[in-house]
Amino acid sequence: QEQLVESGGGLVQTGGSLRLSCTASGRTFSNYPMAWFRQAPGKEREFVARISYNGDNTDYADSVKGRFTITRDNAKNTVYLQMNSLKPEDTAIYYCARRSQHLTYDYWGQGTQVTVSS
Repeated sequence: QEQLVESGGGLVQTGGSLRLSCTASGRTFSNYPMAWFRQAPGKEREFVARISYNGDNTDYADSVKGRFTITRDNAKNTVYLQMNSLKPEDTAIYYCARRSQHLTYDYWGQGTQVTVSS
């Protein structure tokens, strides 16, 4: 069983930055790709960024490319999302998730709220 706990959300002004963290409880964190998703009020959950098990490969949604950076520290069982140049449309609950061997996301965190004021 894997537990994922996000932190680092908050209220920030347009143009500001936040760094989200997601820490896993299990011993197999370094074996799996990890991802961040977000869900804005009234909208479906959407993909934000993904990172390979060793951090060598990353992938981003077009809407965040050049502004967000996903990284991981396997020694700390933690994946990060550095968010710069934040916009009001980035306001959402942000979730981290583990990508399973079957290419589905099998474990999710509880989410952390990010609010960007205009």
